[in-house]
Amino acid sequence: MQFIDLKAQYEQVKIRIDKRISAVLAHGQYILGPEVSELEYQLAEYVGVKHVITCANGTDALQIALMTLGVGQGDAVIVPTFTFFASAEVIALTGATPIFIDSDPDTFNVSVEKLEATIEHVHTKSELNLKAIMAVDLFGQPADYPNINQIAKKHNLKVIEDAAQGFGGQIGTQKAGSFADIATTSFFPAKPLGCYGDGGAVFTNNDEYAELMRSIRVHGKGVDKYDNIRIGLNSRLDTIQAAVLLEKLAIFPQELKRRNEIALLYTKLFMDKPEIKAPVCKNGYTSSWAQYTLLAKNTRRTILQQRAKNQNIPTAVYYATCMHQQTVFKGLKSGDFDFSVAENIAKRCFSLPMHPYLTDADVKRVAESILSD
Repeated sequence: MQFIDLKAQYEQVKIRIDKRISAVLAHGQYILGPEVSELEYQLAEYVGVKHVITCANGTDALQIALMTLGVGQGDAVIVPTFTFFASAEVIALTGATPIFIDSDPDTFNVSVEKLEATIEHVHTKSELNLKAIMAVDLFGQPADYPNINQIAKKHNLKVIEDAAQGFGGQIGTQKAGSFADIATTSFFPAKPLGCYGDGGAVFTNNDEYAELMRSIRVHGKGVDKYDNIRIGLNSRLDTIQAAVLLEKLAIFPQELKRRNEIALLYTKLFMDKPEIKAPVCKNGYTSSWAQYTLLAKNTRRTILQQRAKNQNIPTAVYYATCMHQQTVFKGLKSGDFDFSVAENIAKRCFSLPMHPYLTDADVKRVAESILSD
């Protein structure tokens, strides 16, 4: 059994993807070719935003978002401590300081209950200029943007949505990628919508931001490539990856439907089991289920993972070490913050196989392996 079965997905769209790639090879426009513009248009239509600017990867997408907002030396950005390293890394790359925040115990996303206290702490106990909140749609479920945006507006802060795992998620009918001033995503192959290499995108309804982001992704160029008007990046999505993504986007809605069916079955099988806490999807929220992540309760996760391994079923741990515990960030003054929920999640969470080509029988087999003594 595969943790993420990209081969099975390819077999579903092989003819169409091969045809798309052949078309790129025929026209030879390998960087910012016509498929890139076509993809940006289709992504904007799907998410429901005015502007989509593709780029080389999801990490660059985050950095482009921060650069567009003018985040730099002396600034601070609030970011979850329980997330992938890139979310905090790009803040430091701009010269700003990441301010870590604890997690919600049910959704694993940023703790909205601790957000105002974190903001006040930065304002009263540091000389940093707090500029933005970066929320992460962890494991596929959108963060609590109705409350995050309300708090951000109250304190005159910008919001960045890191939807690297969340593409396809929803709050009501509104889709991930549309909840913040700027949103980003990743097309890393293992993501819900992934290409065959690296890729990313930024999303916004702000015309000025869109113009800046298009400039930043190509070395900060102005009217032509020899008129550079700002410092930028070399971060373009190559045309072959755009061609792959166009065909994957075409089948994405049916894949997303199947992901939710699988998650529902997993949750039913794990419901009320003493060793396991199943993930919680908030009422009115839809997850893209980038990962299906359990919490071990009264049995160590290594034991539960070994049970699966004994049945040749792969599992994975995301993320075993919180950001505030990472060597590179240990020098940051975070002693006044409580990260107990995030630390607890990091010690107990583990993820199961999740992709649209699992059968119901596969799901039941996975669950039985975890629950068997």
